[in-house]
Amino acid sequence: MPDEATDRTFSKSDRILKRGTFRRVYDSGKKVRARFFTAFILPNSQDHSRLGITATRKTGNSVERNRSRRRVRELYRRNKWRVPSGVDIVINVKDNLARAEYDELARDFAALWERGR
Repeated sequence: MPDEATDRTFSKSDRILKRGTFRRVYDSGKKVRARFFTAFILPNSQDHSRLGITATRKTGNSVERNRSRRRVRELYRRNKWRVPSGVDIVINVKDNLARAEYDELARDFAALWERGR
């Protein structure tokens, strides 16, 4: 697990990009509900974790959806050192995420790993 200060990137290898991978995580992953998002967590065969983000039209207009995605990416990027290696995570944003305070989001994200074990 990299330490907090060194690895604050969100490169292409950190992302889930293919529909089949999203499906596999949805179908076989553990579902963890939080106040601002629902997470699906599934171990992968790689040595690093990957993140996928979904925001449906129910969560708001394109501005709100894109803001929610940016906030989740930033949350993951800043807290990547807390995420266990070798897991795929898909985060479905809820409509209240775009307006939430960052501290509240960070608490939800940190609690995710306690509930997701």
